Amino acid sequence: MRRTIVITGGTDGIGKARARHHTEQGDLVIAVGSSAAGGRRLREEVPAARFVQADLSSIRQTRGLIRELRDEHPVIDALVLGAFRYNPTRIETPEGFEHTFALYVINRWLMAEGLRESLEKARTPVIVNLCGVGGIRAGEIHWDDPQLTEGYRPFRATMQGARAVELLGMAYAGERTSYVLYNPLFVATGMFKPFRQPVRGLVRLMSAVFAQPVARAVPPIAALIDRPPAGPLTAYRKGRSVGLTVDRDLALRFEKTVHTMATSLPR
Repeated sequence: MRRTIVITGGTDGIGKARARHHTEQGDLVIAVGSSAAGGRRLREEVPAARFVQADLSSIRQTRGLIRELRDEHPVIDALVLGAFRYNPTRIETPEGFEHTFALYVINRWLMAEGLRESLEKARTPVIVNLCGVGGIRAGEIHWDDPQLTEGYRPFRATMQGARAVELLGMAYAGERTSYVLYNPLFVATGMFKPFRQPVRGLVRLMSAVFAQPVARAVPPIAALIDRPPAGPLTAYRKGRSVGLTVDRDLALRFEKTVHTMATSLPR
């Protein structure tokens, strides 16, 4: 049975490898990316995948993407949320949001909520959120300053995003959709590129020595899409199930915060 799978961050790294895997299985893959050049590379390497260009750090563009996907695909079997960018310095989007928070948190909430109806119509619907937590106790929500207007540090922003994704997973209330938090750990995806020298060279060396190849990171995620776990929320780290301790009241409080941000712009 041919499935429809939406992958954000689908033109590079794990996303592109996932697109290749699922198209080879006969699935329809919609790979979303921000770069036209990335889309051209995807079409050259994975010609069966469909590329959609969108800046997912933009609330307006994300809303437009959701409308397009809902109109064209009333049934979506899997949503893989993987769009991410490591920002060494604080960047603000044209809509006034800190870029990491906009892309890692607001966008992923909008995508899951906006495609809820299409997912719920699938036979075994699943959301796989590629996050940086997966049971690792790191990162915190900076409730008084989630946009990190003061004291921005890239790791701090990244780990807040990872913790936020965990809370949003707990708050998600799909009737049938399985929500999976997945941390692939260290994968050779060109993660050294955003860094400046000499850190760039060090991260590149560490990636070459310690990171697992992208192809090896794909099968465990594919298995979760093929056979979604029972239960509304599960977490995995490099293919192994890990426990979660998430306060649901805190999760709902955070979701309300994100909802307020995401609806602050006129439609």
